[in-house]
Amino acid sequence: MKVLLTGASGFLGRHIAAALRGAGHTVVPVSRRSGIDVRRMRTPQDWLALLDGVDAVVNAVGIIGETRGQSFALLHTQAPMALFDACLQAGVRRVVQISALGADASACSAYHLSKRAADDGLRSLPLDWFVLRPSLVYGQGGASAGAALRLAAWPRIPVIGRGDQMLQPVHVSDVVATVLRSLTATEAGLTLD
Repeated sequence: MKVLLTGASGFLGRHIAAALRGAGHTVVPVSRRSGIDVRRMRTPQDWLALLDGVDAVVNAVGIIGETRGQSFALLHTQAPMALFDACLQAGVRRVVQISALGADASACSAYHLSKRAADDGLRSLPLDWFVLRPSLVYGQGGASAGAALRLAAWPRIPVIGRGDQMLQPVHVSDVVATVLRSLTATEAGLTLD
């Protein structure tokens, strides 16, 4: 299978790319490191040439915080929606969207609302889609794993707020396995928390 992978140089994208290649798939990487700036991919026409011969798309683009050049609206909503529309035009049926736990009806942060907007847009299209909503993803090379290891070395671990926040971390290998399974599953149109 030939898979276009956005966010291919990020923490999650690197793990997905390695697993895809290990399973014998061809990866079309999309990231600034591969010479494609997703911030400039705002219309379906911007994506069409990249979809030539592609069997499936995995969108793993994500930022935790906004900067001057990177906004949630652009990277989480506008560019992915342009990609999803391009998939429809190009006949690429299978699309896996990596979203976030909390990008649902209760979403209130700009981060979660931007993820939810793309999720809702994808779900409205006649494609064989999956929306994966993992919680905090940890694993080798991830920023969250490094932060947790640094905190674990402290003699006391600080409590943030009242300390009653729900946290359900998921290992990167579980997310990757779910992505691979989503690419070949016979049933589609699923949102998986």
